[in-house]
Amino acid sequence: MTDFAASDLKTIYPAPSPRVIAKARPAIDAHARKFIAMSPFCVLATSGSDGSVDASPRGGNPGFVHVAGPNRLVMPDRSGNNRIDSFRNIVEGSGFAQLIFFVPGIDETLRVGGKGKLSADPDLLASMVEFGKLPRAALVISVQEAYFHCGKALMRSNLWSQETRVERSVLPSIAQVIHDQTSLGEPESQAVVEARYREQL
Repeated sequence: MTDFAASDLKTIYPAPSPRVIAKARPAIDAHARKFIAMSPFCVLATSGSDGSVDASPRGGNPGFVHVAGPNRLVMPDRSGNNRIDSFRNIVEGSGFAQLIFFVPGIDETLRVGGKGKLSADPDLLASMVEFGKLPRAALVISVQEAYFHCGKALMRSNLWSQETRVERSVLPSIAQVIHDQTSLGEPESQAVVEARYREQL
């Protein structure tokens, strides 16, 4: 296998079209705002001080990420595993963040990038109560770039197709998986795990 240098890439990939370059916008426009308002799920990527990269799923009711202005997004933090890798990267690493927003049934996705900071401002947190709970913190992103991805990746994966859905029972419960990997915790059923998840949303 040959390792490619940056100069080698142009030998196998044609240059992007002017339209592909121009679609990257410096702010959230009306189309991106509407997409974010419909999105119940995104993936947040951050980079650490050691050059490592973290990507984590984030979800809530549609529009759980708030568009506070053309260059400002606010994402409430919800109950998780308390590793806070993303937040450590924001405060200790580069501070840069990238999000990819998904809307069920739409194959196109939206990428938004910018510089993040954390806030625990009481008024800000009070404006983002969801599932009857205040967020513990909020990620505020100063947007520098936003653009839509074409739908080919999701079309190839048939992500939204009912025919490709997998029954959860084909895998052990997540509690069983972690118990097998670490010998820690109890090997609970998936039903028990999901019931606890619902209490912690």
